[in-house]
Amino acid sequence: MVYGIVTLLLMLIFIGGWIWAWSPRRKKAFDEAARLALDDADTTQGGKKQGADSDAHSERGDTP
Repeated sequence: MVYGIVTLLLMLIFIGGWIWAWSPRRKKAFDEAARLALDDADTTQGGKKQGADSDAHSERGDTP
């Protein structure tokens, strides 16, 4: 009996979370969150090459 109640409770929590995540009201917030990593990468690069090569050149004073 207790196992059935716990199973039903967990199933209702799962279904509630699924409905919340797929609700149209949350779409804009989730779309913005999905773009955060891409937007951050665009602003940190600043049009310059990022990576070990550019760091090595800047430490020696060379220009790439």
